Amino acid sequence: MIPIRADGAVVEPVTVAELRAYLRLDSDDGGTEDGLLQALITAVRASLEIEARRILVPGRYRIALDAWPANGRLAVPLSPLVALVRAGFADAKGVTELAAGLVRLGPEPVEAPGLLIDANVPDPAGRTILIEVAAGFGGDGPPLPAPLRLAILRLAAARYEHRGDEPDAARTDAADLAAPFRRMRL
Repeated sequence: MIPIRADGAVVEPVTVAELRAYLRLDSDDGGTEDGLLQALITAVRASLEIEARRILVPGRYRIALDAWPANGRLAVPLSPLVALVRAGFADAKGVTELAAGLVRLGPEPVEAPGLLIDANVPDPAGRTILIEVAAGFGGDGPPLPAPLRLAILRLAAARYEHRGDEPDAARTDAADLAAPFRRMRL
């Protein structure tokens, strides 16, 4: 099961203007560095998401399954898990929605995100199970923790200041900054 992002543009948790202010860049340069700064913000946010195993921006994700889990619990690798948008069966005729309550969020959406599947859920009978969830910090989810926001600023600034003149020393810094928020695997 690989969740696929279903919505469009990502709104980064740090703006170019905030990074410009953090770097103390001249605001009269006509925005010549803005493209680079945006790319740095995106790259740093993505590397922190990998390091922390958390979604740092809100989004909708689709999950497709062939069968329901036997134990009634579907672990979802998206933290924090915010809401179940919809669940149903997909076939050539379209999507048939499941009745409310047959699939619901588990009790711990941040540290052990998952869905609980009711025992009365219908058999897919050859159809694909389609589940759509909302996940990530910001939006309807919990606010992005201040240390992770600061980590984005610090790492983007470090990568701006050391563009190509030394090996990527920021890699260990990303791990150190994300460590308190990292979801562990068993």
